[in-house]
Amino acid sequence: MPETKPGAPLIDAEEDLAPAPPVVAARRRLRAHPALVMLGIVLASLNMRAALAGVSPLLGEIGDHFHLAATASSLVTTIPLVFMGLGSIVAPKLARRWGTEAVLCGALVLLCGGILLRVAPPVVALFVGCALVGTAIALLNVLMPGLIKRDFPERAASMTALYSTAMILGATVSAASAVPLEEALGGWQGSLVSWALLAAVAAAAWLPQAAIARRGTAHGLPAATARPTASGEGRALLRTPLAWQVTLFMGMQSLIAYVCIAWMPTVFTDNGMSKSEAGMVYAFYTLVQMAGSFVVPLLAGRMRDQRPLAVGVVLLMAAGTTGLLLAPVAGAWVWATMMGVAQGGTLGLALTMMVLRSRDAHTAARLSGMAQTWGYLLASVGPFAIGAVHQATGGWTLPVALLLVACAGLVFLGLGAGRDRKI
Repeated sequence: MPETKPGAPLIDAEEDLAPAPPVVAARRRLRAHPALVMLGIVLASLNMRAALAGVSPLLGEIGDHFHLAATASSLVTTIPLVFMGLGSIVAPKLARRWGTEAVLCGALVLLCGGILLRVAPPVVALFVGCALVGTAIALLNVLMPGLIKRDFPERAASMTALYSTAMILGATVSAASAVPLEEALGGWQGSLVSWALLAAVAAAAWLPQAAIARRGTAHGLPAATARPTASGEGRALLRTPLAWQVTLFMGMQSLIAYVCIAWMPTVFTDNGMSKSEAGMVYAFYTLVQMAGSFVVPLLAGRMRDQRPLAVGVVLLMAAGTTGLLLAPVAGAWVWATMMGVAQGGTLGLALTMMVLRSRDAHTAARLSGMAQTWGYLLASVGPFAIGAVHQATGGWTLPVALLLVACAGLVFLGLGAGRDRKI
């Protein structure tokens, strides 16, 4: 994998790195203003968890409406994760064909459609809408690290902090407003569908960027100019231990995060907390994630070796999970703080390591695709498995204890992925 030389013009992560005619190379450099790109990144990031986080406080109502058992209800959060993994496979191919900006814009339109479809009357529409939402988020997830590496190479860590924090902010507002919106709009359907507006606004912000990029990219090039070693590079990445350590770190922290998204409010209410207070504790848990997601990437960018940082944030998560196991209601706000800061930190660290472990934008895009394909497929097991264990045992002791096992695995993965190495 050739490294980008100082002074050389950066090109799209999705475009080939083979030599190009001077006219074509000049056209490829046509980009939107950095301020517009940054605005688009923030708006897209706000959407990357909002459509999922707003489901958790309403999961009981959705299950009651469709007469779903606990295991079946967990599919509302499991299906998006499965398609977040599957959609990650096609993201680089779509970007090579249409351009990063166009695919990001299309993903936001797809997200808007999936949100609307989730509230259609038949239960099949709910699950199909969940699949579309997961696919759209997958495209956003995969392409963002490569975009940041391409357009902000000197500020990759700070831009990762910005977009991961915006992602969590969207989730926080969605979780906190889910029940109030349900009451104000007359049901869970109105609460869920309201987030289609945010997706539409973000799509509008990416539309001019897609148009500018299309004018500046030669999409009519013959197939012979495509990167000839792409498939070989993909196979080589799959044989790289460091790539798998980053991938599994991403997957394991996502598994813990989406188990909490799916079941944390239910853990509180099943232990005697009121629904409204459980929703507020859960919203606070997502809110404090912003602290970890902003600070940890900045610290990671200043460190050559991120292993101490990885161990520290995972131990904080394990401490909060232990408290949730022993005294779920009495110390709820404390456990939510510890787990939230740690969860934001592990997410920010996982996203930052995709950039720091890569030599260039092309490799960052490929590693992002691999990490999020296999990572989210691993994460999709979490909500469903925890729901099944809860249904089988009738309590939350064993399910929460399993999260501690996941934390132990995350420590070992962080020790591998945090090394000062490049792919």
